[in-house]
Amino acid sequence: MATVEELPGPTWSVERLRRHFGGIPAERLRLKPRPGSATEKDLIHENEVVRRGTCELIDGCLVEKAMGAREALLAGAIIHYLHVYLAKNPCGVVLAPDGTLRLMPGLVRAPDVSYISWDRIGADEFPEDPIPDLAPELAIEVLSRWNTRKEIARKLKQYFASGVLEAWVIDPRKRIAEIYHSPSSKRTIGVTGILDCPAILPGFQLPLGDLFAAQKRRRGR
Repeated sequence: MATVEELPGPTWSVERLRRHFGGIPAERLRLKPRPGSATEKDLIHENEVVRRGTCELIDGCLVEKAMGAREALLAGAIIHYLHVYLAKNPCGVVLAPDGTLRLMPGLVRAPDVSYISWDRIGADEFPEDPIPDLAPELAIEVLSRWNTRKEIARKLKQYFASGVLEAWVIDPRKRIAEIYHSPSSKRTIGVTGILDCPAILPGFQLPLGDLFAAQKRRRGR
């Protein structure tokens, strides 16, 4: 996390903001409210009223998530497989890419896919708060061409600092997945590998090849 002296302020240039957030495209930065002054109220207004794309709240700035149609398709496929698992094992819930979560004060993220157990939710019904004070056990990101490695590395640090237990980074262009149990502990699987997380979702398995097959038309014989 950045120190107090390094946090964005109203005098920061767009280029300095880009560098601060890992070299992301300037188009993903919201300059209103002024850098460093955005609040959760501003985030809710941006996401629910303005609706120009799902934003996250980071260091007092609104930053738009990078997600195109292909990334949304793959995230939706992962959600489908998780729903099938949860129908037989009702141990938690899964959120879509616009599911904003307060990971810590002043930090709101929206993983492309989030799994949260009922034990962590601590109730029999999901909270009504548009930004629940929850960190997922499993956070999944599907890389877009507009994501940067520095951005993802920063996001992973924040995920694990807030209580995430495992994170998956899916790379559609390389057709691989990176499995993290900490920001610096990574296991890479190829298209013939299997996505699983026995400590969180016992028995769940998703062949990576099946996931990427969701991008292609299936023709009957």
